[in-house]
Amino acid sequence: MNNSDNQFNLLAQLPIHMKEHLRRGTILYISYALFSFSSLKAQTYEVYDQNLKLKSRLEYDQISILSESVRISTANNELKLLSKEYKPYINLKAEKVDFYDQPWLIVKGPDGTGAFHEYGEEIFPPEYEEIQTFFTRLLAKKGNQYWVYDHSTRETGFIGTFDEAILATNGQVIGKSAQGYFLPLSSNPEKLYDDIWQVNENYLGCKEATGFGLINREGNYVLQPVIDHLVHLEDDYFYAFDGNQYMLIRGREGKAFISYSSYHKITLEDGMMLEYIHGKLRRVMNNDGILLDQTGMEKVIPVGEKHYNVHLRDNTIGLLGPNGWEVKPIEGVEKILPGNEGYFGALKNGNFGYINKSGDWVIEAQFEEVRKFNEGFAAIRMMGLWGFVDRNGSIISPAKFEQVSDFRRGVATVRQSGKNNLLDRNGNFLLTQGYDRISMGADNYFISENNNQFGLIAPDGKEIIEPKFEELRREELNRVLVRIGEKYGIMDEQGDYLLPIYYKNIVFDQGAKQILAEDEYQFALTTEEEKSGGKKKKPGK
Repeated sequence: MNNSDNQFNLLAQLPIHMKEHLRRGTILYISYALFSFSSLKAQTYEVYDQNLKLKSRLEYDQISILSESVRISTANNELKLLSKEYKPYINLKAEKVDFYDQPWLIVKGPDGTGAFHEYGEEIFPPEYEEIQTFFTRLLAKKGNQYWVYDHSTRETGFIGTFDEAILATNGQVIGKSAQGYFLPLSSNPEKLYDDIWQVNENYLGCKEATGFGLINREGNYVLQPVIDHLVHLEDDYFYAFDGNQYMLIRGREGKAFISYSSYHKITLEDGMMLEYIHGKLRRVMNNDGILLDQTGMEKVIPVGEKHYNVHLRDNTIGLLGPNGWEVKPIEGVEKILPGNEGYFGALKNGNFGYINKSGDWVIEAQFEEVRKFNEGFAAIRMMGLWGFVDRNGSIISPAKFEQVSDFRRGVATVRQSGKNNLLDRNGNFLLTQGYDRISMGADNYFISENNNQFGLIAPDGKEIIEPKFEELRREELNRVLVRIGEKYGIMDEQGDYLLPIYYKNIVFDQGAKQILAEDEYQFALTTEEEKSGGKKKKPGK
């Protein structure tokens, strides 16, 4: 149950929630040049509106877009926040942005690490060794001393001296010392724990001499530390054992709820919870109670996420899903797979076919392997290769592919002789040639790849442009960013250029609904301009 040491090691390397923000896509764009100052060459930007009409030009700047609301300038070796008009309004007093965890900007300067809110409010000056982030809190470290900023109260406070401390995923701070663990933001900050670990965004697990317990976001017990054995299942569900009693527990904000308890043995193995009564298998359990109460069960075998084959003593097998029987026990099958569209893969005499929810065979068992139906078609394997059948069992494409995907919007990706192509519902190729790779992009567009060059294919399989770019990214409707060598351009979804492949970089500023096209050139500055930092004086000044 001791997970704390591993968590401290991991959190020392990554800011909390950085992966979550990346998964959700809240960091819209981070320029590769953001994290350190670029060369001293001046930059110029052409600013376009969403219709690619030139609005203005910017000179003597180096701009990075972090999100819809955050723009950064690194011109003249100064780190500044910019407005939507790209005017500097806050000096971040640092040399680089270490990371951005919305809404927090963590910056580094010559004296250490600091933090700003994305609207420009300074939270910690850049003089700390490390800063961790949470939605509404920041944890700053200097030596073995720690401070916390709470955005809800806009207050900063010293919370103590620890060997290590982390901001947990439920918002509490876990402090570690030679004596044990503390929760300095709880109502009892001096309370000592044998161990504390993160469970999820709602709870911490803890261990004391009396047993295991659960702690909520406020740092209070929702489950007193009296449990002999406690295992997190998923979400807010837990499996527990105390004395001679087995329990299924659901966490709640005020007090955990024991949803099921039994003095009969409940085992937790291979992702299954099974209850035995007087030594005989009797029940299949879910997170908060009984999923199946069935006499005559011999064994239960997992066959997919939350799906089980239940073997009964009368030689029947059924498919049990998250909500009960999906195929009731039937004879003459060796295995039933999770299904889709009312068809379930089933094994008989070493071959797979399909049955319906009543257990009737709808496609004869004749395949080495089968997948779920999708859009009326399923992938089947014969002689080591893949093909497709329809719901009538008719072969729409013979087994001749090394790899296949499911159909999506009437198109499947297939691989034959080492090359990938697209297949339609009639089993016909959509492309005149195959490629090294074809992958799904945004809005169901396909990205084709050959020799590390990329092309674009429409959702219906129509090829827009063959692979020729070192980089290709569909940024928004009818706007595709492309790169050849070190130069960028913008292409539409018909393959026509909207901006030529000329620019050093192109950034889509979604918040300002503008596009920045960056060029680089060396200005020949006059002595007067050098003294003014590269800015020309207006006539008469």
